Amino acid sequence: MENEKRLYRSNQNKIICGVCGGLAEYFAVDPTLVRLVWALVTLFGIAPGIIAYVVAAIIIPQRPYL
Repeated sequence: MENEKRLYRSNQNKIICGVCGGLAEYFAVDPTLVRLVWALVTLFGIAPGIIAYVVAAIIIPQRPYL
């Protein structure tokens, strides 16, 4: 199962915790697009966006260094 796709926080595309960068790597999209969507979610509902980011930063593991 070496080709198993896993979600990790990014080590390279990170600004705060690497959550958006990790999501962008997982879905193969530009990290800026993910950050923009996340910012809009946070802007239109402040608490849900911030809480979701903190929860994701706690739950999603850091990508292991190889």
